[in-house]
Amino acid sequence: MSVTYALAAALAMASAPQALAAPLTEEQRAELAGLVQDYSPRMNEIATRMWANPELGYLEEETSGLLIAELEEAGFEVERNVGGIPTAFIARSGSTSGPVIAILAEMDALPGMSQAAVPHEEAAEGVESGHACGHHLFGAGSVAAAIAVSKWLKENGVEGQVRLYGTPAEEGGSGKVYMVRDGLFDDVDVTLHWHPSSTNRAGQGRSLANVSAKIRFEGESAHAAMYPERGRSALDGVEAMHHMINMMREHVPQETRIHYVITNGGAAPNVVPNSAESYLYVRHPDPAVVADVFERIQKAAEGAALGTGTEFSVERVGGVYSVLPNDVLGKLMDRNLRAAAPIAWDAEETDFATKLQTTLRKKPALSSVADVQDYSFGGQGYYSTDVGDVSWVSPTVGLGTATWVPGTATHSWQAVAAGGMSIGHKGTRLAAETLATAAAELFQSPDVIEAAKVEFENARGEEFSYSALIGDREPPLDYRLSN
Repeated sequence: MSVTYALAAALAMASAPQALAAPLTEEQRAELAGLVQDYSPRMNEIATRMWANPELGYLEEETSGLLIAELEEAGFEVERNVGGIPTAFIARSGSTSGPVIAILAEMDALPGMSQAAVPHEEAAEGVESGHACGHHLFGAGSVAAAIAVSKWLKENGVEGQVRLYGTPAEEGGSGKVYMVRDGLFDDVDVTLHWHPSSTNRAGQGRSLANVSAKIRFEGESAHAAMYPERGRSALDGVEAMHHMINMMREHVPQETRIHYVITNGGAAPNVVPNSAESYLYVRHPDPAVVADVFERIQKAAEGAALGTGTEFSVERVGGVYSVLPNDVLGKLMDRNLRAAAPIAWDAEETDFATKLQTTLRKKPALSSVADVQDYSFGGQGYYSTDVGDVSWVSPTVGLGTATWVPGTATHSWQAVAAGGMSIGHKGTRLAAETLATAAAELFQSPDVIEAAKVEFENARGEEFSYSALIGDREPPLDYRLSN
């Protein structure tokens, strides 16, 4: 962690005012829970349709259309094709006065994760991709929460606007970044999100900022034995750059991660490669450190090109900020998670989970799906998400709920399996209820929103100015097609 980032986090925790708790009445909570429960059968249908037709990043045409249709049916006004992304959208409901509360809805799947809804490894017939990160549940659950809040606002005459942001391509495509860069969150007071998990928790922590890029070298081909002097190896350029990067590891801030693969190194050993490519990531908790290290890597590429007589080019594929946690909002979310009806599996679901858990390395008690983990704040997670960019322009809070069998790893066939049946649906209902009640509480708690904003500004620092780590490139709408 850099000194600047650490000081900002410490100042935020020390100077944020104590928010005045304004929990919902039992009647209000029951009303919102009832709205979510009434919509749950349809929510499950939507999740199942998305699960059965897993669409990759920026290709979520049917998925996006399905979510939009649900929201329009519920009275939302929908703005399509936002941020230069055909499948991205914003749905709005409520008044133009009062707070603006946003709810994020992810929807993309992962390639090569085909799996049937059975407790053993079995590819789904005719399907190559899969929802191994549960974004079908994410999208459907967030829509359920937004529709419940919309009805609650209207029926109770509460001022404010609820928004559902349809956000494509979280898996390596940095979809939300383009939406943030276009200013689509600038007037949002608070942003809520959730994620499928194998546990229930509302603790708030940091993720890793990252930049991903493809660095390409171009040289000259020649017969490697007869005319080596006539060739200039693009692969030499890649390898020289990698050597300099590996020496750099000793001289970068702690917690920096640099990882790469050679995606093109030539076709035959007896031909001097005239093109080569390295695909790499740089990660660190502080976005400023990521930007600095990546600039040094570009200089290493320049040096490698000079030294090998080749030319180089850099394409930024993705780039995201770390999540900026908010303790005021985290405690509010935790309170609402604990107040929601817990997950309860029936005998069939327990049998499914018992069989699936035999395939897992870790086997926590199945009963843990009814528990909520202790609240924590400020811990470091070693993953990256484009929710991070949202959290640096709008106070943001998230939670996770048990949509998977305890012990399940993210991006696994076991996650796809449970996400395609009622275990996933019951965890999604818990998330939707928690999001709905948290949003309703915020609409009635201007002091909490203000306290969250004070903490947010302190954590960002007075000199902060948002600049997307993906630079000025357009959304890579074909990144899944070209990989």
